[in-house]
Amino acid sequence: MLTRKTLMLLLFTTEEFEHTSNHNLEVPQLSEEENVQVYGKCNNINGHGHNYVVEVTLCGPIDPDTGMVMNINDLKQYMNSAIMEPMDHKNLDKDVPYFSNLVSTTENVAVFIWNNLKALLPNPTILHEVKIYETEKNIIIFRGESD
Repeated sequence: MLTRKTLMLLLFTTEEFEHTSNHNLEVPQLSEEENVQVYGKCNNINGHGHNYVVEVTLCGPIDPDTGMVMNINDLKQYMNSAIMEPMDHKNLDKDVPYFSNLVSTTENVAVFIWNNLKALLPNPTILHEVKIYETEKNIIIFRGESD
């Protein structure tokens, strides 16, 4: 018979944040025409903005003392440090050093958030997924680097 002590429960828990940023999708090595061909209206010298919705999902055992995978207040603080402080109401290309030589696509934003969170979490192995809604129709999911 399985008891609470012998059963290892793994749970997924997700927290959501929204931040506003702007950017311009452009590769300096490409001509103006090539950048427009690759990025369309997202290649605009004045940039364009998004209200990004970011969902961070953790997966891990339930702590027997707290009953949670991670204290949700702690997770909110980590997400604030990893997402809000560096990115909210910022121009990703000009204000976030990570994107000084990297196109600020939503794919690269997801990797940036993943790396920031992983560096902050006391147990980074519980980070399961970063999901970003750039728009209602453009959604990126990142689950870390494959081996």
